[in-house]
This record gives sequence, C-alpha cells and structure tokens, in this order.
Amino acid sequence: MRCLLLFFSLSIFSSSSYAQFELIGDAEFMSGNCIRLTPDYQYREGIAYYQAKLDLTRFFEITFDVFFGAKDEGADGITFVIHDDPRGYSAYGTWGECMGYGRWSPSAYWANSITPSIAVEFDTYQNLQQGDPWHDHVAYLENGVSYHKSYWSNDQDDFNIEDNFLHDFRFSWDPETQTIRVKLDGKTVYTGQRDLINDIFKGKTEVIWGFTASTGRKSNLQYFCLRNLAYENTPDNSPFTEDPALNTSKTE
Repeated sequence: MRCLLLFFSLSIFSSSSYAQFELIGDAEFMSGNCIRLTPDYQYREGIAYYQAKLDLTRFFEITFDVFFGAKDEGADGITFVIHDDPRGYSAYGTWGECMGYGRWSPSAYWANSITPSIAVEFDTYQNLQQGDPWHDHVAYLENGVSYHKSYWSNDQDDFNIEDNFLHDFRFSWDPETQTIRVKLDGKTVYTGQRDLINDIFKGKTEVIWGFTASTGRKSNLQYFCLRNLAYENTPDNSPFTEDPALNTSKTE
C-alpha cells in the first residue's frame, strides 16, 4: 500500500498563503478556501498557478473541488494543466473554446497555447472545431491542442456539470508505471500511460501546475477549491526539501 505523506496545512484565502498561487487575468482569491477563475461575464480568462513545482519522479495525487456554474447554457469550462512552457508562471492560452489553455486550431502554432503540457479539460460548451459533443464532458489534452477525438461523459447524452454544485476531482501520477489517472465524483474518467518526463517534457522532472478557465459569448462563474497535494513517502523516509503540499479544508 502506498504511504502518502502530507507536508503542511494552509488555508488558501489566509494572508500567509496568498503568495502560494500566481494569478493571471481575471482570477481572484475568494473566501471559503477557493480561487475564482472567471466571473459570470463574457470574454473573461483566469489562470492560477501554484508556485512550487511538481516532482514527476514521485507518485502524487492532487485533490480539489471544482465549480462550473449554475447555467446549463453557460461556457466554457476549466482545465487542470501541468506544463513547462518557457513563459513559466505567465503562460496562457486562447480564451473562449480553448478555456485559457489551448489554441483554436491544432495547426495554428502561432496562436497562444500552453506547451509543452498535458491538461484535463472540463468542457461545458459545444465547439465543433474542438471535436466537442453537444453535452458537457471531460477530456485529456496535450501540448496546447484543445481538439480531441475521445472524451468522457458517463455515457449520458444529457451529462451536465453546470449544476450549481461542487465536484470532487482527483488527479494522480505514478512514475513507476507511467500512469495518469483522473477521477470525477468518485468515477474514473481517464486512465492512460505516458512517459511524461521524456515524451512531453524532454527530460524535465519539475513542472508547473495549475488551473485555467475562460468564457466567450456565453459565461459562467467558475472556480476551484484545492484540498490537498500528497506525495508518496520516499524509501529512506527522508523529508521533502520543498513545501509543495497543500492540505486545505473548504469551509461551507
């Protein structure tokens, strides 16, 4: 059994922890241990990056709650992103259908996108150019490309996450098996094997992580509440030299 070691506890909205996230665009700190990515207004984009980088040589799991809005006709969604973009904590992608992560066309290499990267998108609006179904869905993305051929929607043609509720989301990485696993509300929505260090990040083992979101002609309030980041204990039980682990309890 894996032994997960939580390193410290913080409240995201406390004055001592504001500096733990770099915010871009319309992102703002909220009460209740959460960070708002977009308000419910048209053409907004917000990004939040945690300052301490992830170590891809170790098993980790990140757990957080996400809120996609209360309007079923709203847009556009949120992505969880891990990247090594040369712009670092200033990296951003195209707004609207690309949710602040990707670019409007896979071939539009000149357009703003976050790359090299992987991302999990929670898409709440159909954009045919990105391969979207007409209902909400979850999809795995790479290197700033928002277009996807596969997605998860619980086999429901009316799948909807813009339901005015928080949704539990978990992302884990196992470097031994090179396995990515994503869960939403307790259900596995994506499992895949990928050599992230060599195939995506060209040998880099420490990468930036965070959340992006945007709106377009349609909009929704969109935010996240981070609960914890846990690393696997090292074989010699030595403590981790940095402080990248959060354990936050969301207030109701």
